[in-house]
Amino acid sequence: MIVIDTGNNIAALAAKMARPKVIAAYPITPQTKVVERIAEFVEKGELDTEYIHVESEHSAMTACIAASATGVRTFTATASHGLLLMHEMLHWAGLSRLPVVMVNVNRSIGPGWNIWSDLNDSLSQRDTGWIQFYASSNQEIFDNVIQAYKIAENEEIFLPAMVSYDGFILSHTSMPLDVPDQSKIDAFLPAFKPGWTLDVEHPITHGNIVSPKPYMDIRYSMEKAMKKAQKIIQEVGEEWGKKFGRPYGLVQEYRCDDADYVFVTMAALAAEAKVAVDNLRDKGEKAGLINLRTVRPFPYSQLKYDNMIVIDRDISPGLGGIIYHEMKKLNYTMYSFIAGIGGVDVSYKDIERMYQLAQDDKEGWYPLEVK
Repeated sequence: MIVIDTGNNIAALAAKMARPKVIAAYPITPQTKVVERIAEFVEKGELDTEYIHVESEHSAMTACIAASATGVRTFTATASHGLLLMHEMLHWAGLSRLPVVMVNVNRSIGPGWNIWSDLNDSLSQRDTGWIQFYASSNQEIFDNVIQAYKIAENEEIFLPAMVSYDGFILSHTSMPLDVPDQSKIDAFLPAFKPGWTLDVEHPITHGNIVSPKPYMDIRYSMEKAMKKAQKIIQEVGEEWGKKFGRPYGLVQEYRCDDADYVFVTMAALAAEAKVAVDNLRDKGEKAGLINLRTVRPFPYSQLKYDNMIVIDRDISPGLGGIIYHEMKKLNYTMYSFIAGIGGVDVSYKDIERMYQLAQDDKEGWYPLEVK
């Protein structure tokens, strides 16, 4: 079925079709419509779930953790400062090995107060043990949410997963997408089988004080699970492609085979970069694109090109672009551009200009003057 709708409504539809049994809801711009649409599904009897109105984003994640620990599938959504307020509980979900799935609508961090997109909110949570997906279209929002459940709930993984997409650029923009029948989603995504549960009939101790060695073992198990997730993400993405015609992996490569320069970016900037690549190809330039679908696990093995032009919609003050510096361990020539912070518009023409600047061996902030 082909529908045309906003990114937020599509995220809510994907959550509904995943059949979570507990949803914790707290509004924050530009995410609010996600939980409002889910509330409509519940009110109309279209979704059988425990819909919990909580008093904060910290409480939203706490409710999901508690529900997941009883053995049910959960969902929540947030953005920006709401995600930051969850920070403590994001670590808790990861260390507890609970496959909570959450949508995060990327929005700048204040002050100054700014409701437009950049990726600092989610990237600042990259060390919490959450798998991180990024969508560059509304179709990818839907596909990523469903796949996130299957990946997070895999018995080799049991890690929480976050699906992020740009505020307003996708959250409030209507696009066409293909929505599979519920029966096909049910066949793809089986019922949740938890790795452990809180059960009064079979009592266990959870979250108690542990000595250093067991704590290190927990951390090590998370690291191993994150590395295994690379294989599972590939397998689930290939299965999705066979069933629904849209294959996925850790990255999406576009016109890279003979490229002299390859853009590396993610989220909505990747869609704009695709247009730039086509335009540059029309001009005889051999440009390509790698769209980072995942940041955790980080797809180092897929980044194997010389002359990579890394475009960050984020900044780690004193370090530079986060993705660029994640990639610096690779032995390839790279150029760093920081663009779109605070929702500054970045068009395909800007990205074409970055291509020319990289050829001139320049990098820096864009569209600020590059020195």
